[in-house]
Amino acid sequence: MARPASGKECIEAAKKLFKSARTAEELRMAQAVLLPLEMGLSLEQTAKIIGRSKGATCRMRTRFVQVSAGQRPASRRKRTLRNRAKADLARERQILDEVLASAASGGIVVVPRIKPEVEALLSKPIALSTLYRMLARHGWRKLAPDTQHPQGDPEAREAWKKNSPASWRKS
Repeated sequence: MARPASGKECIEAAKKLFKSARTAEELRMAQAVLLPLEMGLSLEQTAKIIGRSKGATCRMRTRFVQVSAGQRPASRRKRTLRNRAKADLARERQILDEVLASAASGGIVVVPRIKPEVEALLSKPIALSTLYRMLARHGWRKLAPDTQHPQGDPEAREAWKKNSPASWRKS
C-alpha cells in the first residue's frame, strides 16, 4: 500500500496559489499538492493529470512544501529578456525612436551608419544582423534597394558609361 500524501499543513497556501497562478508551472505545482490531499489521488494519477512524470511531480510537491514551510528559499528565476537578447522590447523601441527620429518622417535609414549610435545606447557591441532583426521586429522594412553608392559621383558614372557612335548600331 502506498504511503499517504504529506503536506497537509500547506493546503491553504496551495489553494491560494491555485487561484492566483499566473503561469502553467505555478498551476501544476498547486495541483500537484492539492490533488493527492483533497481528492485522495495517488502520485501516478496526479502526474498523469498534470502532464508530468511521477518523479517531476514528486519534486514539485516537495519543493512547494519546503518553500511554504520556510525550509527553502522561493525561486527567484524570472526572465525579463528573450534568449540572448541585448535589451527588452520596450528598451529596443525607445532606442529606435531616438536613433530613427529623422527617418520616421520619410528619411532614409542606412543601417551601418546608425549601428554605432545603437551600440552606444545599448552599451554593448552588436552585429549588423542583430540590428536588421531589431528593425524588422519593430516594423521597419527595406522599401527599395540601393541603386547607387551613397558616396558615388553621378557625373563620373555617366561619363564611364559606354557611348557608342550611331554607325556601330545595327539598322
